[in-house]
Amino acid sequence: MKTVLTIAGSDCSGGAGIQADIKTMTANGVYGMSAITALTAQNTTGVTAIMEVTPEFLGKQLDCIFTDIYPDAVKIGMVSSAELIKKISEKLELYDAKNIVVDPVMVSTSGSKLLRDDAIETLKNYLFRQAVLLTPNIHEASILSGVSITNEEDMIKAAEIISNEYGCAVLCKGGHNLNDANDLLYHNHKYRWFIGDRIDNKNTHGTGCTLSSAIACGLAKGFDLETSIQLAKEYISGALKAMLNLGKGIGPLNHMWNICKEE
Repeated sequence: MKTVLTIAGSDCSGGAGIQADIKTMTANGVYGMSAITALTAQNTTGVTAIMEVTPEFLGKQLDCIFTDIYPDAVKIGMVSSAELIKKISEKLELYDAKNIVVDPVMVSTSGSKLLRDDAIETLKNYLFRQAVLLTPNIHEASILSGVSITNEEDMIKAAEIISNEYGCAVLCKGGHNLNDANDLLYHNHKYRWFIGDRIDNKNTHGTGCTLSSAIACGLAKGFDLETSIQLAKEYISGALKAMLNLGKGIGPLNHMWNICKEE
């Protein structure tokens, strides 16, 4: 069985973070592992508290994983401090990690900045340069590229700038920000659109975590980047179309839509 590691925070309500990642990995037929960067107290209505782990403890988690069950791919989600980012980068280099997908969780879909400026700079200078793929949303792509994104041409320009700067592929997610569900892959000076259906479902908590994890699953299985993205988009579309309705706020996806029926 292929193996995938998620390095991210915990969502105690199960909709995002490592919980969403491990559900996604299970549903996509790989063995999921996690290194936790922070504990959060949150639910579908918001986050009330965050407790970070220490860089030393995060390093110990990564040592245990890489020296025993070596991951075929790595997904990195929200890492809120420069010190944790540096520790992750150090361990990924030490163990020659493969197929690294970075979801640069810097800005919420409402436009609120989630990382301090120093952490953003560290993320760019370390993890971005180790990744095979970055998956920014529109707000994040705009920050990284300096391009104000209002249409598809802007997405192409921003993705090109980011890809050239960090030497990796970029999947710029249209998602919540443009009136479609189309994502743009820019790779090796070429681009491709991945067309998605706009699904009328307000419960989208954890979609970014889920997409990047599903892509990592495809890479772990040996699929190329474009195939991995296409399979991931099909999976997340199914999870949205399942219309799970839990919680009082923006609820989670049905990550297990393809392997079990709702009771």
